[in-house]
Amino acid sequence: MPPEVGEVLVMIHHQARDEAELAAVREAYHVVSRRLADVPGMLANELLQSALDPSALTVVSRWADLAAFQSWEEGAGHRADTAPLRPYRDTRLSAPFGIYRVDAAY
Repeated sequence: MPPEVGEVLVMIHHQARDEAELAAVREAYHVVSRRLADVPGMLANELLQSALDPSALTVVSRWADLAAFQSWEEGAGHRADTAPLRPYRDTRLSAPFGIYRVDAAY
């Protein structure tokens, strides 16, 4: 089912430079996902791996709205909850993240 208009998708880009880092990113994703399972307004998340560049991974989280995401992001636990993934941020990019509001969906 596609996201609803008004929902927010947050994309955070990561890089795994070798197989060990790829395994570490996957494990960190599961740790962080368990920590965020009951965050109000967070609807789902997924880990994507580029089909063209296996070193590129993106975590996409889906939020009920921008206010829900911002409330969590500004909260005390945000940095600690996401710390396991932080070492793998993709520094090849000028901005390793994007925040998008769904404007239309089918």
